[in-house]
Amino acid sequence: MRLGVLALQGDVPEHLRVLREVVPDPVAVRSPADLDRVGALFLPGGESTTIARLIEQMGLWQPLRERIDRGLPVLATCAGLILLSRELAPSAFGRDPPTFAALDVRVRRNDYGSQRESFEAPVRFDGLAGPPFPGVFIRSPRILAVGPEAAPIAWRGDEIVGVRQGPRWGLTFHPELANDLRVHRRFLAEAKRSA
Repeated sequence: MRLGVLALQGDVPEHLRVLREVVPDPVAVRSPADLDRVGALFLPGGESTTIARLIEQMGLWQPLRERIDRGLPVLATCAGLILLSRELAPSAFGRDPPTFAALDVRVRRNDYGSQRESFEAPVRFDGLAGPPFPGVFIRSPRILAVGPEAAPIAWRGDEIVGVRQGPRWGLTFHPELANDLRVHRRFLAEAKRSA
């Protein structure tokens, strides 16, 4: 299965570097033709309004929506989670982007604060053996509510920091920055099963 990273803005190099440790030749997705080549996709962190604008400009909005609706496995981190969310609570950080409404959650952008208030914290991730996952939270969105179609899969203390809805995963933190491949490997294994 070819894995792709939406490569328009954000921490694309970090995702590609980690994916090269798990699979050969991940695809940098910048066009509908690139999207056609992948069986699973990572939506990286970055600036959600910029990513949404670039998705539209590159002619990817409709093809991406159709692939997600047909069951494309997606792991969305930080800004990626924002773009998959069903609903965004108004944030203090300007106009919120449009979303694919493909993950039954309500989130608020940058709800942990500014870049200076970024932090690392242990995350309990459903189904991962070993110690807690080292969560890296950078201007992260906060999951305010999880609807009935989605289920929590990761927690920082009692707070939900990861959800899943079928083959779509959304995380408020950045697993690609943790020097720990367990989340990527688990997602890939489940994506292969759903294919």
